[in-house]
Amino acid sequence: MTTCADAEQGRELARALVAERLAACVNAVPRVSSTYRWQGEVEQAEECLLLIKTTRARFAALETAIKARSRYELPEVLAVPVVAGSAEYLEWIASAVAV
Repeated sequence: MTTCADAEQGRELARALVAERLAACVNAVPRVSSTYRWQGEVEQAEECLLLIKTTRARFAALETAIKARSRYELPEVLAVPVVAGSAEYLEWIASAVAV
């Protein structure tokens, strides 16, 4: 997952990640309220959360692409393990990001 400053940036990043076969699917959740500590201060911002479906094998390339395109000084790039899922859906993800 990652966050973007707004929905437009989220749509642009999502499209690029899918077009480059780094993600099979990206869900954008606009208007997420984030509260965080940054440079010693508590900050609040409205962001767009992207939930990115990819494989472990494509993670490093995905991380590089997010960092290259992010407007944030320190972009969020987190991987959450999938402990279970529909076999057909997981196979689709793997085939969609295969190079």
